[in-house]
Amino acid sequence: MPVPRQHAEPALHLDRSGGAPLTVQLAAALRAAMAGGSLAPGERLPSSRTLATQLGVSRTVVTDAYQQLYAEGWLEGRHGSGTFVAPGAAPAPAEPAPIEPAWRTAAARSGRTDLEERPTRGELRERGLIDLRPGAPWVRSVDRAAWRRAWRAAADLPQDDDPDPRGLPGLRALLAEHLRRYRGIAVGPENILVTRGTGNGLDLAGAALIAPGDQAGVEEPGYGKARTVLAARGARIVPCPVDHDGLVVDALPDDLGLVYTTPAHQYPLGGRLPVPRRELLISWARATGAVVIEDDYDAEFRYDVAPLPALYGMDPGRVVLLGTLSKTLTPDLGIGWIVAEPDLVEHLARVRRNLTDRTPGPVQAATALLLERGDLDRHLRRMRAEYARRRALLIEYLGPRLTGDTAGLHAMLPLPAREVAPVVAEAAARGVVVDDTGRTSHGEPTVHGLVLGYGSASLPELRRGCAALADILDRRPPPA
Repeated sequence: MPVPRQHAEPALHLDRSGGAPLTVQLAAALRAAMAGGSLAPGERLPSSRTLATQLGVSRTVVTDAYQQLYAEGWLEGRHGSGTFVAPGAAPAPAEPAPIEPAWRTAAARSGRTDLEERPTRGELRERGLIDLRPGAPWVRSVDRAAWRRAWRAAADLPQDDDPDPRGLPGLRALLAEHLRRYRGIAVGPENILVTRGTGNGLDLAGAALIAPGDQAGVEEPGYGKARTVLAARGARIVPCPVDHDGLVVDALPDDLGLVYTTPAHQYPLGGRLPVPRRELLISWARATGAVVIEDDYDAEFRYDVAPLPALYGMDPGRVVLLGTLSKTLTPDLGIGWIVAEPDLVEHLARVRRNLTDRTPGPVQAATALLLERGDLDRHLRRMRAEYARRRALLIEYLGPRLTGDTAGLHAMLPLPAREVAPVVAEAAARGVVVDDTGRTSHGEPTVHGLVLGYGSASLPELRRGCAALADILDRRPPPA
């Protein structure tokens, strides 16, 4: 069925107190709109009756202005169709003098003009490249029937004219049950605020808990976006060292307002924070009054190891837990959560309302249906088996060289510092895109190597990419 052609609605102003007749003013305003490009060649203008009503003038004013522009060649009429801007009516615009856009000056003052531009995964696929960068799951195994069923049902639900900033009560209850079964955390819906993902949760926590100039500890090397989010909320970032087990608690300064950590699977080194260090971290937080932001990164995918308890369960008064379904299901869903004490959840909700931040209701409703019907559980079981196969393939080609592969969707491949850039370049020349630890460091890298993600590439691609990396490493000269 053809779509009805819409007419343009140019912004026009007539000055009734001016000396020029309204017809002359209207013709001049339309002429300027066509010359400036806001009325494009071939675009249909409103009918004389419609435009007269909009401007509050007589229809004669409009018809006389149109007739003048017809005579000048600006307009043309098409029988039964209306009045149109004539092709070629607008002259070529003059080359404007170069002026520095105002946003560039403002961005320079913000100090965030050097943010890294990276090709999307879709762009790499279009170029036939194998993407072994970390941070993305395998989304092509989502049960399409369950996905469509959830969204159809969500679309039929009534819309809320005043959404609860904490999230839909039903979804919060289902997430509490999900966390009880998968993370062993005994919480209720009053402990949960539904977010748009980990970044959104960290931003809300920063807005609620950080004053400008507060010191915030972030693992070094660690998740770069956490540094960016907390710095944007006014925090002074303090790099906190990690080792193969995770955060080095003994090295934490006592003047931090909060510390961000990934204890389930440290990014990027892959360590799991041992129970003694977890207890030491809680003791440090109690002694200093700091808040621990626990990013439950990669906690749902484990291999050959038993799950460790979440920090939150050890001291809910000191820990704020962040989670997401981005890795479990798909980043497109845009659903995560904050787990905290009820009073803090209420405070976060008030902060969120004042920031006009929210998680879309239909997205929450669809997620609730996926949880309620068991679709998410079934998907998680399938993906655990799928990622175990991928991890086995990585170990088959690179096993002796890898570290941090007991959980999650990435592993670390340590290299001498001087070898990192040549290996990355040679891999790229062979069509394999990898990340190095430089992207995870606050300053000069203290740990060197590749961070290999095995979530987003297909099994055949992963096999080819691992084979290429193994060949590149085998051909490198032995260290002196």
